[in-house]
Amino acid sequence: MANLETSYLGLTLKNPLIVGSCGLTGNIESIKRILVHEPGAIVLKSLFEEQINADIHKNILQNTEISAEAETYISSHIAHKNISDYCNLIQECKKITNIPIIASIHCIDVDEWITFATKIEKAGADALEINASILPFDERLSSYEIEEQYFTLLEQLREHVSLPIALKMSYYSSSLTHFLQKLSWTKHVQGFVLFNRFYNPDINIQSHEIGVSNIFSSPQEYTLPLRWVAISSAKIESDICASTGIHSAETVIKMILAGANAIQIVSCVYQQGPEVISSIKKTIIAWMKTHQYKTINDFFGKLSATKETHILFERNQFMKYYGTVE
Repeated sequence: MANLETSYLGLTLKNPLIVGSCGLTGNIESIKRILVHEPGAIVLKSLFEEQINADIHKNILQNTEISAEAETYISSHIAHKNISDYCNLIQECKKITNIPIIASIHCIDVDEWITFATKIEKAGADALEINASILPFDERLSSYEIEEQYFTLLEQLREHVSLPIALKMSYYSSSLTHFLQKLSWTKHVQGFVLFNRFYNPDINIQSHEIGVSNIFSSPQEYTLPLRWVAISSAKIESDICASTGIHSAETVIKMILAGANAIQIVSCVYQQGPEVISSIKKTIIAWMKTHQYKTINDFFGKLSATKETHILFERNQFMKYYGTVE
């Protein structure tokens, strides 16, 4: 029998499939349905400071004739309840499963990052995913200034928590591999998730309104993280988790061959149900048997961007000669 066990962030996973942060991982009943199919780990739905602030603002607007003291109380109460509920979810999950439970947070204020992280660690989370991707829309900020925000955040978090940290990355970077390597050298972060899936605005040409597009990923999108998993895994020491566009066992296998320690799936779980986890694992085991691989390590990183294959991942233009490698 093939052994799917792997390691990510210093944690032992029974298999490389991680159900990523989403609505399905935001409540205990939905998580129970996922656990039936035994993923390697679960990332809880992200705790967003922005959402908490929006809830506070909405509540205050509904109470127009309240004092400043009451406003402060409402703000404090809503913030405390959101964080408390999140910590309770962690504790509930830890009672019903022994697979790693990874918390996920996104904050605006540095103090809140620390507050959220310390409470999450006390609640018993096995690791922390930092959902800190910064969209480089501000023309006043250089790439150096944007990158420095990551270094500062990770340094301050590491001063207050000992949890393994994974940084969920954006592909918007002027020198992504160099940036990842520098972050890895700090030892503040144990892994990188490639990549964060952003909210994508769209325009309705009939109503002239701005809306949302492409909530779910498509199977074709995997090629972007595949390239960077292969390049990064060959050049940095930290773990790599592939994310976005991963809908099948075949794509999972490709990511492991490229050097991914773990793989996050979300859209396919929404579209095919939690059963897809068992289906993917079954297909991976069959493929491993066909190719006579007994463990994940037997083919892990076999097609990363090494001396022999790097040009196929580093090329930016089509060229017939570099279309494949044997």
